[in-house]
Amino acid sequence: MYAVIGAGPMGLATARNLKKYHIPFVGFELHADVGGLWDIDNPHSTMYESAHLISSRRMTEYAEFPMGDGAPYPHHSELRQYFRDYAKHFDLYADYRFNTRVVSVAPNDDGSWSLTSAKDGVEKTETFDGVLIANGTLHEPNMPSLPGEFEGELMHSAQYCSADVFANKRVLVVGCGNSACDIAVDAVHRASSVDISVRRGYYFLPKFIAGRPTDTLGGKTPLPRAMKQKVDAAMVRMVVGKPSDYGLPDPDYKMYESHPVINSLVLHHLGHGDIRARSGIDSVNGKTVTFSDGHQQDYDLILMATGYLLHYPFIDKALLNWRDGDAPSLYLNCFHPQRDNLFLMGMIEATGLGWEGRNEQAEMVALYIRQLRDGKASAAALQSCIRQFGGERLDGGYNYLKLERMAYYVHKDSYRKALKQHTASLRADLDNRTSRSANAV
Repeated sequence: MYAVIGAGPMGLATARNLKKYHIPFVGFELHADVGGLWDIDNPHSTMYESAHLISSRRMTEYAEFPMGDGAPYPHHSELRQYFRDYAKHFDLYADYRFNTRVVSVAPNDDGSWSLTSAKDGVEKTETFDGVLIANGTLHEPNMPSLPGEFEGELMHSAQYCSADVFANKRVLVVGCGNSACDIAVDAVHRASSVDISVRRGYYFLPKFIAGRPTDTLGGKTPLPRAMKQKVDAAMVRMVVGKPSDYGLPDPDYKMYESHPVINSLVLHHLGHGDIRARSGIDSVNGKTVTFSDGHQQDYDLILMATGYLLHYPFIDKALLNWRDGDAPSLYLNCFHPQRDNLFLMGMIEATGLGWEGRNEQAEMVALYIRQLRDGKASAAALQSCIRQFGGERLDGGYNYLKLERMAYYVHKDSYRKALKQHTASLRADLDNRTSRSANAV
């Protein structure tokens, strides 16, 4: 029996694939329903009222469970229902224990795992053959300290839900990622003023080009990496101009070496003066913020859109092969190099990966568990690759920025190619009866 921690997009994909290959498991979910952060009623969700997907519907959905027709960028409420429908379709609800917190996970001397969970104040410890951790990567706020004391309101984007909080206030948004830009645009309609503090350059892509979602364009004729970076950067400059045209710093790195911002409105509002660009914060005194360029401004509310940290509070970091970096060092971001029954699911970011890319990861892991249990040569071959892992990452030759979020970033095509190769090998010596049964599910 295996344990799955989490019932968000990755947890559900993990559960579905374990069930597909007849691997018994129990799921643990802190909230009362599935969907993870996409359920805004989940007390642990970081969702906000105006949030939509930043990737388009068809590029994000699970291949075997397409979303219904609708706008290319669904609202979070539609996605919550999508995950509930997914769980019902694959009969996953009965496999989960809801309103249950995982307190601790620790190895036993015989190689099994002890998992302690708590529900309604009652703790329970059980033994599992293995553990698949899928509790998400976007729920523990990264809250850097300000250089000084701020006397106004201070919040992280994880706490943000509605633009009502900005009513008639002078607002400073710190950061320029996708959430920062979404929230700054929200604030325009309620705040008395909106500024955005940006320390480095970003590439900005509109959500639509020629009436089509931007992430659906191109790809039919793959370009060499260097050429793709130049061609796509030139296209973006032609469509939206340079960030410096809007008062923002230009990036000093090549395109795709950091996650781009997908937003059609933030540049519009910057261009109209509804949002003012500011440099990095140098100091804070009372309600006055001094920026690195010497400019000073007073604010009533500072919202820190400074991202999230990987957070697995129920397990010792050393057990995850987490050494000196910002993320555990794992083969294909999920396989522990020494422990065959501990998996970190969904610790993966890549432009355009979508939930199907994560589903492919889940299927590969489920097949590995199945084939390793059955003593198949395909599992032994993959096990050898895992054992030889020396910290390499599938970056496709891109020189990713040394940022916490980028610590587990990969090149989508390189990563999916590796997944598919391993999955094909694992399937090759799968029992015919098992294969037919799995395909029928």
